[in-house]
Amino acid sequence: MSIRLIVTFQLLPGKGKQYAEAFAPIVRETRREPGCEQYELFASTQDPDKVVLIERWSDQAALDTHMGVMRAREMSAVMAMRTPWLSSSLAFSTAAT
Repeated sequence: MSIRLIVTFQLLPGKGKQYAEAFAPIVRETRREPGCEQYELFASTQDPDKVVLIERWSDQAALDTHMGVMRAREMSAVMAMRTPWLSSSLAFSTAAT
């Protein structure tokens, strides 16, 4: 059973395009992780600074492994990217398909 994770957050005004460009290497790395079926960053058409990250993982174990990798990354690149960009906290939603 696939697991979907949807993460939404608001960026600081005018930061949408810069964030997408800076986040692109993380997207590429994550897509190579075992069990990753989808990992895409989208910007709202109404507000380009509102971002949605859609993930699909083959199973809970793959998502758990990814979250462990992300925790390790947070000590460096991901945490550095969050601080100057976000104007809201991250909102997580999960669903099984």
